[in-house]
Amino acid sequence: MKKGTLLLANGVEFEGVCFGAEGTVIGEVVFTTSAVGYQEALSDPAYHGQILLQTFPLIGNYGTNDEDYASASCHVTGYLVREWCDTPSNFRMQDNIDHFLKKHGIIGLCGIDTRRLTHILREQGTMNGVIFSGEADKAALLEQLKSHKLVRPAADVAVKEPVSYPAKQEAYRVAVLDFGYDRSLVAELNRRGCSVTVFPALTTAEQIKQLGMDGIVLSDGPGNPEDYTDEVANIKEITALGLPIFGISLGHQLLAMAMGAKTKKLLHGHRGASQPVVDLRHGRTYVTAQNHGYIVDKESLSSDVGTVSCLNANDKSCEGIDYLSIPAFSVQFRPNVIQYRSAPESEYDRFVQMLARENA
Repeated sequence: MKKGTLLLANGVEFEGVCFGAEGTVIGEVVFTTSAVGYQEALSDPAYHGQILLQTFPLIGNYGTNDEDYASASCHVTGYLVREWCDTPSNFRMQDNIDHFLKKHGIIGLCGIDTRRLTHILREQGTMNGVIFSGEADKAALLEQLKSHKLVRPAADVAVKEPVSYPAKQEAYRVAVLDFGYDRSLVAELNRRGCSVTVFPALTTAEQIKQLGMDGIVLSDGPGNPEDYTDEVANIKEITALGLPIFGISLGHQLLAMAMGAKTKKLLHGHRGASQPVVDLRHGRTYVTAQNHGYIVDKESLSSDVGTVSCLNANDKSCEGIDYLSIPAFSVQFRPNVIQYRSAPESEYDRFVQMLARENA
């Protein structure tokens, strides 16, 4: 097996064995604590341009299939694991993780000390890294790492033209402004009687008004929210329509910025399937899936604009906002219904109730 190396921007190296595609790739190194859902993570647009580290030591034991994609393609730039399973077993499986990475051109590295690497990222923060095989000019690579930055990466993953997903029994028409949506968003809305049209992120308020939409969802996506100045200005105009708005993750951040709040970067982000969120409205704590490196600075949110509805139980950061002057709310986490078995309602239910109320 061919040996490979991960070189971090701080100069630390990790030697391992290549799997998946081979080559050299640069990206921000981030980690996820999820034990399952690796195929969904690899195809999550919010990971676009990043090198993903799995903290769980064995990846790939149930294989891959054609159904568990979070989007139409894969977006991770590189993949880091302690060990990958070459004998997966599951009744739904069609291939193994190694072949899956090769198919999508994702460069992987296994056999590295993922525990040590995670510790570095937790203590020093996420940083750029490069995966390469064979000999390389490390001094030159370190210079590249210093200057590497993705600006407005949502443009690389969002739709270029509107795409429609009709509900079987339509009750409402919902516009999704796309910054990197995943398929579960459309499925959850369709299940609740919402016909969905996914639009490019800079679709204007006038265009949405002319199409007669009942509500708007601002999707998740990759990148630094501070880079999306045009999108924030566009969302500010959209809020004047008076339509119900639901923001998710990056969409949550951009809506907050459009309403005057600010965002800030976390040291190592919230990524994984076990992030505890305290719902201040109902006095409950939920276990949620998250994938983001930025948050809304709750101190910057004006009290006459909105109130913080949810907090991260670990670091007390903002996980949700209810707006006062417009019919809108947003959450930082992934509002998948399975996370709310004990909750009074899911966020999708709440959005549909808002649609019913505002369109009555």
